[in-house]
Amino acid sequence: MKITLKVWRQARNASTGAMQSYQLNDVSAEMSFLEMLDMLNEQLTSQGQEPVAFDHDCREGICGMCGVVINGAPHGRYSSPVATTTCQLHMRNFHDGDVIEVEPWRAGAFPIIKDLVVDRSAFDRIIEAGGYISVNTGSAPEAHSTPAPKLQADRAFDAATCIGCGACVAACPNGSGMLFTSAKVTHLANLPQGQPERRRRVKAMIAAHDDNGFGGCQNIGECASVCPKQIPLASIGQLNRDLIAALFHADGRNS
Repeated sequence: MKITLKVWRQARNASTGAMQSYQLNDVSAEMSFLEMLDMLNEQLTSQGQEPVAFDHDCREGICGMCGVVINGAPHGRYSSPVATTTCQLHMRNFHDGDVIEVEPWRAGAFPIIKDLVVDRSAFDRIIEAGGYISVNTGSAPEAHSTPAPKLQADRAFDAATCIGCGACVAACPNGSGMLFTSAKVTHLANLPQGQPERRRRVKAMIAAHDDNGFGGCQNIGECASVCPKQIPLASIGQLNRDLIAALFHADGRNS
């Protein structure tokens, strides 16, 4: 396939960026999207040009590092597979002669570092604010010694699949990180070990979310529609219920 790539190039955060066009020939339909970007960088390097900077690590849809906006949609929106990360998107979803626009996440909380690389450390600061269990839970218990209702266990597992890629933030018109934050809150809120710090946790994580420049949530739903792990909007409802409960208990405790 012949592919025309329009890629966002920006040397550093303080500099002005712009889209630049590149022509790629002999792109295999079996390549992943990142392998296609590798092909572009090999071409640029052979021509003595600066390669395109982009994030990646596992290339297995696990780590969430690879996120970019493809033709206006975080990770791209293509039929196969329906929910995917950029690294798991393959060139068979495109056609000979296609023009593909590739941009970084666009959000105030995710400043651009270079080209397609953004700083997502704001997510780390939300986790640092309360996305963990600090109380002593003792040694590993025997299996099933602390029963958890199946519905709550399923909700916890569903929320725990969030990989923190940031697609939800990039898709939200307000640049909100509420789907990510709610996934982390919902995960622990549905486990017995998460109960002692439940109310304190939700208040601290919401405060960190707002302090790090994320926008407000208006339940538009774009976040869930692009999430590669299909975190449901119901997790935001869980967060809102926990926050309301916490605000009615000034000491932040569960009692």
